[in-house]
Amino acid sequence: MILTHDLGTTGDKAAMFGDDGTPTAVITVRYPTAFGPGGRAEQSPLDWWDAVLRSTRDLLERTGTAPAEITCVSFSGQMMGAVFLDGRGEPVRPAIIWADTRSAGQCEHLLGRIPMERVYELTGHRLNATYSLAKVLWVREHEPDAYAATRAIVQAKDFVAHRLTGRLATDPSDASGTNAFDQVAGVWSEEILEAAGVPMTLWPEVVPSTTVIGHVTPEAAALTGLAQGTPVVIGGGDGPCAATGAGVVAPDGSAYTYLGSSSWISLAADAPLLDPGMRTMTFNHVVPGRFVPTATMQAGGASLEWISEVLAAPHADLLAAAGKVEAAGDGLFFLPHLLGERSPYWNPKARAAFIGLARHHERAHLARAVVEGVAMNLLTGLRAFTGNGTAIERIDAVGGAAVAGEVLRVLADVWGLPVRRRTIVEANSLGAAIVGGVAMGVFDDFGVAPGLSAAEPAIMPDMIVHERYIREYHRFLDAYARLEPWFNEH
Repeated sequence: MILTHDLGTTGDKAAMFGDDGTPTAVITVRYPTAFGPGGRAEQSPLDWWDAVLRSTRDLLERTGTAPAEITCVSFSGQMMGAVFLDGRGEPVRPAIIWADTRSAGQCEHLLGRIPMERVYELTGHRLNATYSLAKVLWVREHEPDAYAATRAIVQAKDFVAHRLTGRLATDPSDASGTNAFDQVAGVWSEEILEAAGVPMTLWPEVVPSTTVIGHVTPEAAALTGLAQGTPVVIGGGDGPCAATGAGVVAPDGSAYTYLGSSSWISLAADAPLLDPGMRTMTFNHVVPGRFVPTATMQAGGASLEWISEVLAAPHADLLAAAGKVEAAGDGLFFLPHLLGERSPYWNPKARAAFIGLARHHERAHLARAVVEGVAMNLLTGLRAFTGNGTAIERIDAVGGAAVAGEVLRVLADVWGLPVRRRTIVEANSLGAAIVGGVAMGVFDDFGVAPGLSAAEPAIMPDMIVHERYIREYHRFLDAYARLEPWFNEH
């Protein structure tokens, strides 16, 4: 068995996979996020570790798996955060996760020392408050004691892997989400870190995603129930792992959408895709030498979760009702910027808004508007890819919201492309299992990925509806353009 941990925004999803890539069991242990004014979003790394301990023990017990049957442990994890560790590897403060946007001011200051275009050229990303480097600068300015105590800055999966093995490292996919990594050279960027005044020694060793970084220590074995000496594979960031689990490992025209807390459209490439408008970003793949051009919005699935919470209605009931009404076609739009925005606006001050509410609109209309708003926002990223010459014939869907047929229908109609659900929608976990399997020789190479999950029959777009949506899409864009000055002033 290959044991994977996908350390997501809402919880740790632990899964067992057979040596043929078949998932046999999955358990999720949730942990809280502390949201607060100014864009604060923090989690306790110790909550991640506790979730890993609980889920590992529960999986072993529930499946009756002997510890010796675990070939390796491999990881997928939330990206772009900052975990501040002291010399003993202990957190000096809560982790600042990807959703935190407090560091916009630090970005502006750094842009006085290095141009945005140069950062984009080196890292594949705009300098932005959602990335690790700006978060580090925020802590240096606002919490100097915590910064002074910091000896290493890592990502979620790296912290847990260190707890299991005692070795601190990261991989290129996670490093590429920090705003501090020269993704083509494959090293921490001396130019950016010098401009930021952040020592290179704070950033961990970067090793290939398939690296066995160590083995489960006696202490970790006692806590997890794993066998001492079990190999631990560093794995990758959740985006590149999701690409792998969706079978997107080569530049063959395949693309996928991930519908999780944040949501994105992505593909695989042999080189970074640098958009002239810098609307999209590029991560390093877990596949050596490959890259993952991506258009990511902050609150995709998170918008669906939010409307369900606000209306106190189950997802399934809301979506079923939403499938029977119109929203944009009835003049109702939703700007899905609950957590600021990355693609395409790169504006941490952006906010969500319902526009065009009328007295007859009910909860079904609100839910429909949220789904359409997510689809329209992702359409801008999709158009950035196709406008740069990337041919996309269809898109495969993975992630929690991909189970909802009503959502996939809206995506197909808005995008004007066939949308297929993968049979394993938890692509992050499958991707981590593939990385672990390649590391251990269970799989020959990453070429096995497309065959480890199948695509269900495509939902074909209704092109008449699509043409209507494109007209409404331009109103959607206009609404943001008119509101952006107000967002930026408040």
